[in-house]
Amino acid sequence: MKLKKLAHLIALIGVAGPALAQEAPPEKVQRVEITGSSIKRIAKEGALPVEVISAKQIEAQGIVTAEQLIATLNINGNGSDNLASNSDVTSGAQRGNNGASSANLRGQGADSTLVLLNGRRVATHGMKGQAVDLNSIPMAAIERVEVLKDGASAIYGTDAIGGVINFILKTNYEGAQISGFHDKTQMGGGDIDRVTFLAGKGDLDKDGYNILLSLAQSDNKALRGDQRSFVNTFQPNRGLSVDTRGTPFATVFATSLGNTILSKSSNTGPTLPGGTQTYTGINVLDLPGQPGCNTIDGMAAYDEVLWDTPSAKYGCAWDTGRAAVLQQPVTNSNYVLRGTFNLPNGHRLSAEAVGSVVEVAKSFSPNQISPGSTTFNASSFYPSTGSAYNYVFNAIAAVFPSIQGNYGLPIAYRWRCMECGNRQIKTRTNANRLQIGLDGQIGSWDYRTGISKAESSSTSRLGTGYVYTAKLAAALGTGIINPFLKPGETQSQAALDLIKGASAEGVVLYGGKTVLTQFDFAVSGELYKMPAGALMAAFGTDLRKEEYRFNGDVREAASRPAILNAPFDDANALNTVSRNIKAVYFEFLIPVLKSLEVNVAGRRDQYDGFGSTFNPKVSLRWQPANSFMVRSSYNTGFRAPAFNQLFNGVTDSTYAGKDLADPGSCPTGKVDTTKPGCGSITPIIRTGGKNNLGPETAKQGSLGFVFEPGSFSFNMDWWMVKKEDVIKSLDLATMIANYNLFKDSFIRDAAGNLTMIDQRWLNAGSQITRGVEVGARTNGRIGSARWTVGIDGTRLLEKKSKPLASANWGPSEVGLFTFTGDLGLKWKHTAFVTYADGPWSFLFQNIYRDGYKDQVLPGVANGKVSPPEWNAKVKSYSIFNTSVSYTGIKGLTLTGGVKNIFNTDPPFAVTYDSNTGAGSSWEPRVADPRGRSFTLQGTWKFL
Repeated sequence: MKLKKLAHLIALIGVAGPALAQEAPPEKVQRVEITGSSIKRIAKEGALPVEVISAKQIEAQGIVTAEQLIATLNINGNGSDNLASNSDVTSGAQRGNNGASSANLRGQGADSTLVLLNGRRVATHGMKGQAVDLNSIPMAAIERVEVLKDGASAIYGTDAIGGVINFILKTNYEGAQISGFHDKTQMGGGDIDRVTFLAGKGDLDKDGYNILLSLAQSDNKALRGDQRSFVNTFQPNRGLSVDTRGTPFATVFATSLGNTILSKSSNTGPTLPGGTQTYTGINVLDLPGQPGCNTIDGMAAYDEVLWDTPSAKYGCAWDTGRAAVLQQPVTNSNYVLRGTFNLPNGHRLSAEAVGSVVEVAKSFSPNQISPGSTTFNASSFYPSTGSAYNYVFNAIAAVFPSIQGNYGLPIAYRWRCMECGNRQIKTRTNANRLQIGLDGQIGSWDYRTGISKAESSSTSRLGTGYVYTAKLAAALGTGIINPFLKPGETQSQAALDLIKGASAEGVVLYGGKTVLTQFDFAVSGELYKMPAGALMAAFGTDLRKEEYRFNGDVREAASRPAILNAPFDDANALNTVSRNIKAVYFEFLIPVLKSLEVNVAGRRDQYDGFGSTFNPKVSLRWQPANSFMVRSSYNTGFRAPAFNQLFNGVTDSTYAGKDLADPGSCPTGKVDTTKPGCGSITPIIRTGGKNNLGPETAKQGSLGFVFEPGSFSFNMDWWMVKKEDVIKSLDLATMIANYNLFKDSFIRDAAGNLTMIDQRWLNAGSQITRGVEVGARTNGRIGSARWTVGIDGTRLLEKKSKPLASANWGPSEVGLFTFTGDLGLKWKHTAFVTYADGPWSFLFQNIYRDGYKDQVLPGVANGKVSPPEWNAKVKSYSIFNTSVSYTGIKGLTLTGGVKNIFNTDPPFAVTYDSNTGAGSSWEPRVADPRGRSFTLQGTWKFL
């Protein structure tokens, strides 16, 4: 069978899910290797659920990047693995994830999802070294994508717990074509462009060789928060407001670092006449008789009730969500050069070079400047000689007359330095893989072998928004820079020159590199005939070396002036660390009955530093009738800790939020000023690696069936994944809720005050995930036209965890907000209609994501306030897409489409992390912020 016909057969079976097909005559059927097995067989014969997505299907959806494709898969989790989820300040496990997007099958995590290119591994992203960056995949040269919705540790390696995504390149393309793509948003921002060139020469069957060259350049434009109206963090009537008093018009604070207008050497502010409540974080604009916080763009009154912080009654806040970039700008240049040559006696040699250069520019809110904190000493306070001094002092004294005697003292404040510009971190990643492969037959046995080397090297540099701390501190102390600009006022040229002179733009923040060297060999064939059929077998070995290094600040140690809030990870700097993994595996396909086959596989991996592990897999396929098949599987998995989880250094940072209480004195751990011991605290949060981490293990099972009477097909698969000794950096909410289990992680001083929480990586307990995947298809004809209607859905039945093996299982996490990790949506589906007649083809698609129980801010949680429009549940997200293709002009294919036809905004969500300031009024793990967009793609095949 010609390769094109074979690919078409596989695509049809993939479109219909794992549906059954009528047996073709043996002489016309070629056995191929399908993702999930090392034994070559007819595509329809597999016992595992494999979804096959053709290049044509990808183009019809207006998809040009691997990240976009993975986001449409119902089987993919809703984790913090995309660029939008890391668009603001990040901490903990998300640190060092600059510029990377990853897959997360069945919500098991990016590091438990194996991504392959042509059936072999590629290097993980150089910065973090844990998961493959989807931006490095050369989508322009993709023939199809095979998604194995099952664990595959016994075949591909111990880390294939969530499943496998295999991007398969074109192998026998002849001709030359150019293609252009444009995706234009209706509301501006976030446009996407791509141009590609693809050329191939030689037919493997006729000429004995094929040479393929693919070149592609794509450009995803930035989408800013202020370009979308749904981004508005000031919605107190719905239970959301901003927890920051770093504002463009500075907020005045009391401090113990020196005498200031609010206090003398004390962080306790003044009281109202006749009152007992002290106030600090006072913004002049919010005081009685003043114009109001909202007279400055992006500012509004700080909601002290929602955040249960009474002392902040006279504060203003600033919407950091509007300043963040919702779609980070990405430019991607990649190439594929592949040669395939038929050798005598049925052998085939291939050589392949794949490379990419990806540049991502992360941009978020301008820095908060805090003279009066430990970062800036008293010399940087705003002096009495400053032009705004009298206005600020007199306005505060009019409300708090007790400060009259402090006239002439400097002002401690917190200021959002808008003139510094948005903070930018620019990351450049170079990835490449060189591979030589040989396959063919030795006697009646098929073999496949190859050697490859893959690298990924990343560097992050500071852009605008970052300043040298000492330079800016000295400039602030002069009083030339005015942090109290009234509406319509601007900084003087002298002030702008001082700010510009403190810029640290261009300094290398950090960088990392991963290297993967691999040799593999596998044989498969028939052992002997059995009454029910041939006993097939496969044997193989996989030898690889993984290397990782990470550098922090590359400046000379003696000349490293501090840069304000630059997230240097010097503590995580690593010279090259490496480990060898040696594996052998086997697979047997046993025909028990004509209608029943059993697949038994096993793999033994030996990891440097962790010893060896054996992971079996058993699957069966029972087909009692042509139209009905039952399948099931059981397997185990093992994942060794990533290098950074083992070797990251210790990082200590002060908790910046106002929503944390000491669980030792306040059982709920939530701030409630009416309860003794439940006041707000700001301890040190310790993060980093632990070199005594052990591996995490997994057990998985599935049971399903496929029913295909005539032109209708239906499939359903129940699955379960149970992980033990899960490697996690526990979120604070979990640690507080289980305070008695983690007392040792809450560090106290001699007086018993909580000073630090140890949030480093650890092997933490267990988690269980269960779900059901369903699919249905039907098709037919209307005259000469062909139509198909289908739906694929995923129902999450259970998602729960326990923090330690000795603990009880926690409550269900299905449909419940979590700050980080996977958001367990109860139901997701993709439904579609296709129609084709002659040169015309049409697609109509619906993508649906279920709602979930929302985050709750402290004031709502403890009953201090009940916002009139507050809803405990985030609404579902459902969008519709359509496209039309035309091939009636020789050599030319045109495809136009509309994404998000009804211009549906992401549903409102109280998505806000008060410690990092990340988030806003929508959930980037679920929704696309671009809104309605129009796509046009033209492909001209001129040879």
